[in-house]
Amino acid sequence: MEMKTILAGSTININRSDGRVHPAVVVAVNQEGNFVRVEWFENGETKGKDLDFNVAAMLNPNLKMSNSETSPKFAKPNNVENCFVNPQRRGIPVNNRRTNVGKKRLTSNMLSEISTPAETIPKLNSSRSQCRELQNQNTVIQEVDSKFQKNKYEKRHKQQPISTATKKSQSNPYRQLATMVAEYRGRLTFEPLAMDDVVEDHQITVCVRKRPMNKFELNKNEVDIISVPRKKTLIVHEPKTKVDLTKYIENHTFKFDYSFDEKCDNAVVYKYTAQPLVKTIFEGGFATCFAYGQTGSGKTYTMSGDVIGTDSGIYALAITDVFRLINSPKFRHLNLSVSCSFFEIYSGKVLDLLNSKSVLKILEDGKQQVQVVGLKERYVTNTNEVLALISKGDILRTSGQTSANTNSSRSHAVFQIYLRKNGSVHGKLSLIDLAGNERGADTFSADRQTRLEGGEINKSLLALKECIRALGRKGAHLPFRVSKLTQVLRDSFVGNNSRTCMIAMVSPSVCSCENTLNTLRYADRVKELGSGDHTNESTVTNGKFDYSENVSSVHSVENNSKQFAEFQQAENRLFNNHRSILVKLAEAEREGQHLLKMTNNYEFDKKSYVDKFENLVDDAISNLLVSKDYIDDFKSKMPKF
Repeated sequence: MEMKTILAGSTININRSDGRVHPAVVVAVNQEGNFVRVEWFENGETKGKDLDFNVAAMLNPNLKMSNSETSPKFAKPNNVENCFVNPQRRGIPVNNRRTNVGKKRLTSNMLSEISTPAETIPKLNSSRSQCRELQNQNTVIQEVDSKFQKNKYEKRHKQQPISTATKKSQSNPYRQLATMVAEYRGRLTFEPLAMDDVVEDHQITVCVRKRPMNKFELNKNEVDIISVPRKKTLIVHEPKTKVDLTKYIENHTFKFDYSFDEKCDNAVVYKYTAQPLVKTIFEGGFATCFAYGQTGSGKTYTMSGDVIGTDSGIYALAITDVFRLINSPKFRHLNLSVSCSFFEIYSGKVLDLLNSKSVLKILEDGKQQVQVVGLKERYVTNTNEVLALISKGDILRTSGQTSANTNSSRSHAVFQIYLRKNGSVHGKLSLIDLAGNERGADTFSADRQTRLEGGEINKSLLALKECIRALGRKGAHLPFRVSKLTQVLRDSFVGNNSRTCMIAMVSPSVCSCENTLNTLRYADRVKELGSGDHTNESTVTNGKFDYSENVSSVHSVENNSKQFAEFQQAENRLFNNHRSILVKLAEAEREGQHLLKMTNNYEFDKKSYVDKFENLVDDAISNLLVSKDYIDDFKSKMPKF
């Protein structure tokens, strides 16, 4: 059989997607791309496609590919140049996306004008053997195409995981921060708190607990910016950016009585916080333990434990120790009975969680003892009864959705354990799960009710801090009347044998950095750590560390300049607060004068007058407490000249 070369203008057999095989005219030959461009006339219009050389050779065994050495790259017969007789398509450019050649199309007259040997064009109405041969060729073509598509899919499938991981790594905005934090941690020596460490005796114990990263934070590729190198030290790696957009971390070091890392369970936390308080109430004292921190930081988990009960909270561990000590030989002769109460403080109201959230009143008796009128106490004999009461109260506790937590506790839950001897109180332990504190900027987009809740929570937390600080200074004034929370806990503050423990809960993610620093500074104020080793230290980390003695003087100058800058910031905040407090006091004076005019009328609404006057006084005290906080901050940063 004579072998003919495929050139532009040649007629070859092609296959269609529906299985048909018919002739078409070669318009262009692309040897670099290893394909030919063919066109044919069908149903009154010109159609075309690209055909691979190998497929064309299988359909046309009597033809061979053109060779660049023996034939031109694109050879066309003379009659192809003038074969475009359709006037409607004249002048319309046709762009071939693969070869950029074949700018013209074929018409119906082209097939008759091209001089091609008749024997090279197979007839459509061929014999049965020819049809069978064409079908076999079509089957081979489909197999080749199937293998090609399969190999293409497998190649993409293998590359997909690598491509996705690379994109995920490149899109992580905290990659540089994670590197800097890892470098800093590599220079630390970790000696965390252990279960066999000695429990120290403090009247006011302030500790901090770091929770592990949750799934939501891990999915967002957030960085853990809190390190707990030693049992009393916690470091916050705050991300910063210079004026020239250089990123660095500022390391804030805080020191407390105990620091719990994410590996410590509730049993370890209980041993160093609430367990010493249980012994205090058996000795006739009043003790208070509360969890404080940002919403979603793990306060309720610490106090109540997890849902499935594998990690019991402080409630369950404390009541277990109470029943153990009652039956011990040391205290069995006292014949003590145990009772419990559970209530919440929400928006200035006291609600009994063991009595269908009935509203309670807080009054003082003739002995100036605070009494919660209507509060129900339940006598209990074992741990299971207490856990049932706690479970019942948790269901009724007020919660809501905030910017940081979809199920945030919006009230202070107070669980109290009483030891009574012949009806009188022998000792009392108050375990408090405080509501999550929030910044005003976080509640800016919230509704009015959420903002009011946040304002009431922050006011009670400020009052609680002042009461605890006054407890550490004997003879200082106790502002317990500022909030309902401090009123209820008055006997825990004024008693001769009173002890307090605060557990500051912090979130480790970088997005909670500002809230974490606020929580730690609050706890630092409560403890009133002095200067020297206990002062909050800040170290700028940008590049390599140098601990040589030759640069000690330079570090001293940098520390002094940094302390002076912090002092100036505290001074500016104090002055701004001073101006704003004068404006608020002037507004309060005008409102007070307006209320005083109400008393000129004999039939004025006395209840409305008392309520408005009480709100006016509470707001004034709250504003003054905020100013007191600014004053203390200014005094603590005042340089010692």
